[in-house]
Amino acid sequence: MTTDTLPPVQPLLGDALGARAAALRDEVGKAFIGQPDVLEQVLVALLAGGHVLLEGVPGLGKTLLVRALSQALDCRYARVQFTPDLMPSDISGHAVFDPRSERFEVRKGPVFTNLLLADEINRAPAKTQSALLEAMQEQQVTIEGHSYPLPPPFLCLATQNPLELEGTYPLPEAQLDRFLLKVLIGYPALEDEKRMVEAVCDGRMAADFDLARVGCVANRDDVRAMQWGTALVRVDPAVLDYAVRIASATRKWPGIALGAGPRGSIALVRAARAQAVLAGRDFVTPDDLRDIALPALRHRITLAPELHIEGQSADDTLRALLAKVEAPRQ
Repeated sequence: MTTDTLPPVQPLLGDALGARAAALRDEVGKAFIGQPDVLEQVLVALLAGGHVLLEGVPGLGKTLLVRALSQALDCRYARVQFTPDLMPSDISGHAVFDPRSERFEVRKGPVFTNLLLADEINRAPAKTQSALLEAMQEQQVTIEGHSYPLPPPFLCLATQNPLELEGTYPLPEAQLDRFLLKVLIGYPALEDEKRMVEAVCDGRMAADFDLARVGCVANRDDVRAMQWGTALVRVDPAVLDYAVRIASATRKWPGIALGAGPRGSIALVRAARAQAVLAGRDFVTPDDLRDIALPALRHRITLAPELHIEGQSADDTLRALLAKVEAPRQ
């Protein structure tokens, strides 16, 4: 069955949508211990139908989070380890001549999946990184002049290490803008780390989590229904205006050399809808926008050199901006 002939689904709404999202959060949380904000932001991207850039030093569970999510969803999953010698065709696929039929056969690459883990995406050169641009934006891949749609739902979760920069290629702004959220993963709290060590070392020889404890709670059609239901969450015109004013303020804020474009405003509204679903509501509040503003905008702004010299981060600047942009009264 092609993506064009997938059966229609009915949107999940109200309590049913909130309950399914909560069940998904609980199952993934069995493996990804601690850092509930990180898990929630990844689920926000899934519900909103967007892509995620996960940034953190090695060993913090970025890959584990994606594997646990694929375990909880009855969806196709693929992992690509990005390296300097990776070619674009290694991701998208290529045409191979078949001498028997005397025709070219298309061999689809790992991008033809539902959940794609692009591990250490900044280790591949720009030419290879760009192979994901069409897939992330248009949900299709062009091979030898022919376009092939990707199976919905399609979610790209890319990881990168912010510290080890030798042999890496920074993502260009055009590709960063395709990610709905940029999620930062820090070190776990002491009690959470104790639980991790116990889960891995208790009677097991392997050095990884046993994902068998993560149950499957949704399939492809369920995810599509959840995403459709999320898109129907109500956004008051005053709240939508607030999202646009936040993104617009980044374009004239002192210390920001390059602000967020209209895609930033759209990302705020899309992510805020999913934030409302996870909170059990069918409407968006200004708090939803503020809560998701940092992961939705931190990768869409470029700080002026003087702020880097002063040790200011994108998050520091955005917090100051959010404190000044007036929110609508609830």
